[in-house]
Amino acid sequence: MRKVGLGAVGVAMVIGAAACGSSSSGGAASPGGGSTNPKATVVLGTTDTIVSADPAGSYDLPSWTLQYNVYQTLLQVPPGTSDIAASAANCDFKGKTTYVCNLVPGQAFSNGDPVTADDVVFSFNRVIAINSPNGPASLFAPMKSVTASGNTVTFTLKAPDATWPDVLTTAAASIVDQKVFPAKKLLADDKVVGSGPYQLSSYTPNQLAEFTPNPHYGGSAKLNNSKFVVKYEQDASTLVSDAQSGQVDIAYRTLSPTQLSALESSNGLSLAKGAGIEIRYLVFNQKLQPGDTAAQKLAIRKAAAQVIDRASIASSAYRDTVTPLYSIIPQGLNGATEALKTEYGAAPDVTKAKAALEAAGVTTPVPLTLWYNVNHYNDADLATELMRQLNASGLFKVKLQTAEWATYDKAALTDTYGAFLFGWFPDYPDADDYTGPFFPCKTAFLNDHYCNPKVDQLISAEQASTSESERNQIFAQMQTLLAQDVPLIPIWQGGQVAAVRDGVTGVEDTLDPAYDFRFWLVGKS
Repeated sequence: MRKVGLGAVGVAMVIGAAACGSSSSGGAASPGGGSTNPKATVVLGTTDTIVSADPAGSYDLPSWTLQYNVYQTLLQVPPGTSDIAASAANCDFKGKTTYVCNLVPGQAFSNGDPVTADDVVFSFNRVIAINSPNGPASLFAPMKSVTASGNTVTFTLKAPDATWPDVLTTAAASIVDQKVFPAKKLLADDKVVGSGPYQLSSYTPNQLAEFTPNPHYGGSAKLNNSKFVVKYEQDASTLVSDAQSGQVDIAYRTLSPTQLSALESSNGLSLAKGAGIEIRYLVFNQKLQPGDTAAQKLAIRKAAAQVIDRASIASSAYRDTVTPLYSIIPQGLNGATEALKTEYGAAPDVTKAKAALEAAGVTTPVPLTLWYNVNHYNDADLATELMRQLNASGLFKVKLQTAEWATYDKAALTDTYGAFLFGWFPDYPDADDYTGPFFPCKTAFLNDHYCNPKVDQLISAEQASTSESERNQIFAQMQTLLAQDVPLIPIWQGGQVAAVRDGVTGVEDTLDPAYDFRFWLVGKS
């Protein structure tokens, strides 16, 4: 199988040191020593909430975290690596556009139904048929067809695509039971059935999810607990309180630097840190953003990019727990450049921004409503600082609006917000995952009405190439074009961190660039 991006060691060196610092010692990984108790119950607290437990209805980290533990995928990224390995199948290319997977025998859903090749075909076709606005159908754009014969699944691709194995590791490719899931609509969250190591035994929306071992699981994961509970907190302050009082064993997402510092100094808690390539960025919907003409809209986007001070944001809003980002592709991945630094400079320049607006005939200050979310991304500090910077330039008049995540996610992607903050966690650790889903004219998940045929051509070229040097050159060209068109403005990138109670093991083992929080690795000593 092809190795994607940098190895985990390389990513950790580049990102972990810059964004999170070194791993905590003597605490989260194996505090207190002793062996793991396989009968333990582990409780994780988070301010994240899921959009859907059905793989066809979600394309967000909280939902995928649930799905990675309840469902199987054909392929997987093992902990601590960026390699691709077999999960429910052994797969390989049979020609440039044919990818064949042979199912591993003995896989079963938690209701006892065997996993079949027909289930796999059903799962992929179902995601495309439902095409939920919150779903991951865009990831399957390279697929022309999928068929089953006996124990074999054959994918036919529209064009050569070396990243297709990466897609098969994502929760979008979760295998569902065709006897349980409807073909053209989503299944209720509390009814889902998977063949992963856990079953969702109880679910109360926005409150609690309980996971117990799948009694028919035939995979390779070894469970270090007998029950895993996710407590969906109302806000970060409640999460901090629950971690300090011992009501949760792990506090993971989303906590401010101040809150993490308070937890680290609390009795019985320490911080587990890991490499990460999470990013945050500002999106402009080119149909709804300010500006009367395409030239004016472009000038407004360029002026915003020219005015934003990323270093100040990293320092004032995040206490330097994140690093400034000057490209949609984060540093640490092969192919990353800092194209926006080249195009606009590392420091803000109000004079150049003003000149760009005047040349396009834009009247200032430009009115701009900036939308942000607090219960998924915790972006209040970022939004406030962006508003301050843009307004201080005298070129913009920004007002802020926020919405609850389920509403926000749908509205942002369906022509409701002219400008909004969004984040990205990798589907797989490769530069293609920061370009392929974002920018193709017909399939971009952002639905921001950006289209550059040259960018489309470059995406197709890098996906078809297996040469790392060739792909890096293509990504460099692409990032230059994106900096000039500036459909979105990258702001920061960061690593992963969780507050962990003494005696809890395995958290650092799962905080890797795959962003797959593997419940089964976590136990108590």
